[in-house]
Amino acid sequence: MTPGSPRPQGQPRRSRPLRVADAIKDWVVERGLKPGDRLPGEAELIAQFGMSKGTIREAMRLLQAQGLVETKTGPGGGSFVGEVSRERANALLANYFYFRDVSIDDIYQVRIALEPEQAAKLAGCLAESQLAELEAIMAEYADPAADAEEERRQHVASLRFHARLSDFGQNALLSFFINFMSQILTDLTVYKRLYKAPNHDLWQQGRDHQVDLIEALRQGDADRAREVMRSHMEMARRLMEAQEAEVMKRFIAE
Repeated sequence: MTPGSPRPQGQPRRSRPLRVADAIKDWVVERGLKPGDRLPGEAELIAQFGMSKGTIREAMRLLQAQGLVETKTGPGGGSFVGEVSRERANALLANYFYFRDVSIDDIYQVRIALEPEQAAKLAGCLAESQLAELEAIMAEYADPAADAEEERRQHVASLRFHARLSDFGQNALLSFFINFMSQILTDLTVYKRLYKAPNHDLWQQGRDHQVDLIEALRQGDADRAREVMRSHMEMARRLMEAQEAEVMKRFIAE
């Protein structure tokens, strides 16, 4: 799509720099450029896309803000294809949901749909070193928390268990969304003060589920891994919703 291509009917008109930025992205993809590859200089981009210097510069600034272009100064400097990190992508997506009322139930509805099937696919496919890494994370919450701060740290570690498990899968899109859900829940432990007091039931049941899950993964039992993960997600949703309701009662009382 070139910057001057007609827009689909009913689509609002976008600014010229935005259209040029999209055209540059298309151009990069068409040529199979990879992160770190050098982009044409400003004069060449002006000639390539038939736009003014100001429009090209603004388009490049937009791409830099998105993390898709990196600019280096000095000898060997210039503009290069950038690679958006998972952390940056998470932050950008989180901004979209910032003013939307996303509930615990919303988050767990997604987790229940995704994580049991991923667990089933990973059963029997993980190396012993990967299973040992998951067990090392679990060691961070081997005993119940003594206070609210330790409870928070343990819950963050438990969420890291799920994020790390998703990293071992081959589906990058599935892994990204599971990681994103874990990040949202990690943020909620701080923003909504979900752990003002330790929740022993959540710790005990959550850890028991993860122990069972590791065994199912190690044994290559896909059906069992799916069942354990689904039970784990449903239990966590139930207890987290109760925890959220308790926090809201305290908030109103205060």
